[in-house]
Amino acid sequence: MNIISRTIKNMVKVLPFYLFTFLPLNVAAQNIEPAPIDSIAILEAKVDSMLAADTLNVPMPDELEPVVAADTVKLKIPRDWETWRPNPQKALWLALVLPGAGQIYNRKFWKLPIVYGGFVGCIYAMSWNDMMYKDYAQAYLDIMDDDPTTESYNKFLHLGTKIDPTNDEQVAQYSKIFKNRKDKYRRWRDLSFFVMVGVYALSVIDAYVDAELSQFDISKDLSLRVTPAVINNRSSSNILDSSSFGVNCSINF
Repeated sequence: MNIISRTIKNMVKVLPFYLFTFLPLNVAAQNIEPAPIDSIAILEAKVDSMLAADTLNVPMPDELEPVVAADTVKLKIPRDWETWRPNPQKALWLALVLPGAGQIYNRKFWKLPIVYGGFVGCIYAMSWNDMMYKDYAQAYLDIMDDDPTTESYNKFLHLGTKIDPTNDEQVAQYSKIFKNRKDKYRRWRDLSFFVMVGVYALSVIDAYVDAELSQFDISKDLSLRVTPAVINNRSSSNILDSSSFGVNCSINF
């Protein structure tokens, strides 16, 4: 009896689905011509694909759009420069690779004229001293040789005066002057190079220290307080002299 009752209930459930689904199709099929075999095969393939998509819970294109948009669209939050702090390691490497890049990364643009001004000044001093060194070196070589046609040393004299190569005293005097100036400009040229290296090192140190100190927490309550105070002098045996008045200074930071 249970099997019969279940069968009747299932037939009752299926009957409305049959009436609303297959009965109109049978009525319509009587009024139209039979479809070709190829179209039937295509229709069956479409139905199979729709059933597979339905059973596998594959989302349709309309359902895919919000999912793709949620995964691909990333909101770019603007950087807050008030709370931004530079990375000391990055500032150090940027300053090593390119002078002044560490100051740009730390957003200390006012230091750029100092850095590049130091480099330009050192390069100009080095080129100037090198030129003067070569000129005086050539003049010293010309005055010390025995060739009378080499007289580049005369361009250093004023008012058209010339050095007499046959005058040994005059030659010795000017050769000493040319040698001293040659050595002086060579020292200044070498010193200009070392100063330029120092400017480069200072720019690197400044970039690193500036980035490191930017993360140093300084309290807003930075104040100096001066108050009167009573100082106890325990070394004195007199009770009246054991205490004295003074000023107490305290710094809050």
